Amino acid sequence: MKVKDADIIIVPGYTNSGPSHWQSRWEEKLSTARRVEQDEWSKPVREDWTAKVIAAVNAAERPVVLVAHSLGIPTAIHAIAGFKKHVAGGFFVAPPDVSNPAIRPKHLMTFGPYPRDPLPFPSVVVASSNDPYCKLDVAEDIAAAWGSLFVEAGEAGHINADSGFGPWPEGSMVFAQFLSRLEG
Repeated sequence: MKVKDADIIIVPGYTNSGPSHWQSRWEEKLSTARRVEQDEWSKPVREDWTAKVIAAVNAAERPVVLVAHSLGIPTAIHAIAGFKKHVAGGFFVAPPDVSNPAIRPKHLMTFGPYPRDPLPFPSVVVASSNDPYCKLDVAEDIAAAWGSLFVEAGEAGHINADSGFGPWPEGSMVFAQFLSRLEG
């Protein structure tokens, strides 16, 4: 699959992805990409956030490829039951451990726990060995439950602009390879 063959739906996490974040850069670069806009980025409500993802997927004109970061991942995963359009794949970066009672802000736990059923589409989970929001073994366990390819990004923090991942060329390469293996 090529970019032109898919609707690439960017699903940011808590407080959105700023202009220097890799998701924002990909949105500008990828011709068929569009961002799910939430009404309240700093006070996420699971039902509201998942409804926005469901609406974006169901409005798609081509097969969908989800590109979710952080809290965007449980949002997308919880939205799956409402999808009426074909999702060709999911690219999930830096999943937060939404079952960890130490997560802050505390209301992020309302997005947990993650469903543990295999996903109905191919997926990749990219995680960092020093992500402050999720231990590597937890991310790897989530990926295994979903049947996702697991990619360890090394010591990459939360794989966001604050961790130095604005352009993130390695991520672009992994995404391009993943996309090339998907079927519409």
